[in-house]
Amino acid sequence: MEGAAVEVESEVAVVGAGAAGLSLALRLARPPAGGRAVPAVLLAAPPGPFRAAPRTWCFWEAGAGPYEEALTASWRRLRVRSGDGRTVDAAIEPLRYKMLRSDALEGLAGRVLGTSPWVTTVEAVAERVESAPGGAVVHARRADGGRVTVRARWVFDSRPPERLPPARTTLLQHFRGWFVRTRRPVFDPAVVELMDFRTPQPAHGLSFGYVLPTGPREALVEYTEFSRGPLGRDAYDRALRHYVTGVLGAGDHEVLDFEQGVIPMTDAHFPRRSAASVFRIGSAAGATRPATGYTFSAVQRQTGAVADALHAGRRPVPPRPHSARSRLMDAVLLHALDRGRVDGPAFFTRLFTQVPAPRLLRFLDGRTGLAEDLSIGLHVPVPAMLGSALALPFVPRRSAPVS
Repeated sequence: MEGAAVEVESEVAVVGAGAAGLSLALRLARPPAGGRAVPAVLLAAPPGPFRAAPRTWCFWEAGAGPYEEALTASWRRLRVRSGDGRTVDAAIEPLRYKMLRSDALEGLAGRVLGTSPWVTTVEAVAERVESAPGGAVVHARRADGGRVTVRARWVFDSRPPERLPPARTTLLQHFRGWFVRTRRPVFDPAVVELMDFRTPQPAHGLSFGYVLPTGPREALVEYTEFSRGPLGRDAYDRALRHYVTGVLGAGDHEVLDFEQGVIPMTDAHFPRRSAASVFRIGSAAGATRPATGYTFSAVQRQTGAVADALHAGRRPVPPRPHSARSRLMDAVLLHALDRGRVDGPAFFTRLFTQVPAPRLLRFLDGRTGLAEDLSIGLHVPVPAMLGSALALPFVPRRSAPVS
């Protein structure tokens, strides 16, 4: 027999408990001094097939941030290696590169939300969201089959779309990572290997190794590709074995856990509203930076702006996560990478070689001004990028499923 039906009313409903949903819920759970308290319901998928697998988010910021107690590790230096082994080792102060695991963020959110009078968590899978007089209604189902109906003035939906919006260029950043422990010290815990291009390069796109060391013998080691389609598990594991043993020379090691994912890198225009009172947030609203796949920092900017508007009693329209200038530059780069106009490993290695790392990271985060963007543009292959810029207006937009 199905569980009993439950009806809930609230000012805000947050659909999904990934990075965007949890970030917004945490902000609403702690109203600022003098801010208006906002009752909210967070709809989180119960354990099972609808809950996302554990994953890792990385981002950079100066000083302490709101998630310090949940971080796995942080670093003040980055390293990029070219295909022939040349090394760029860069300090990034005042920034720190931070690693946050989803289970740690969920644990932090559970502690905060569990004591907040303003946010209620309901474990249920949202099945549909529809407009209603004065707001919207979320229809969801619990693990026991019971129905949950949430009526809210505002709904913020972080679920990924079934199909990506039409785009001129769509590449996938797809990866598989091993959490490894080696028999002997191999890793430098002070430095992130951000892009190690000593991996066999695919015929289309690019690949690199990515190492997040948490100790001399422990690290998350990932094999990543930017290309049009993901690989099979065996192909990822072969690439990881080659990288861990042949490139890093790690020797005997054990794989403690793994993670795998696909991130669309696209110049599509993501709508931020699906109905009068229903807004998209997070990756569903274009928070993923098209040229890099980084998402977490843009999610913080977007959910912070939404929470500020709600606490001030303003209309909480999520801002665009990236500026028009950033989106145009990314569209040109994606087209150039996809059409083979630029050598991806050489392109990124050159940028990290010739641009101060803190400035480049701010650029990748969309936090630089026009003058800084122009100074960075001096170090890109201008003829190739200009060719893509001139070709873009004539490239048709096409939709694609989410992998």
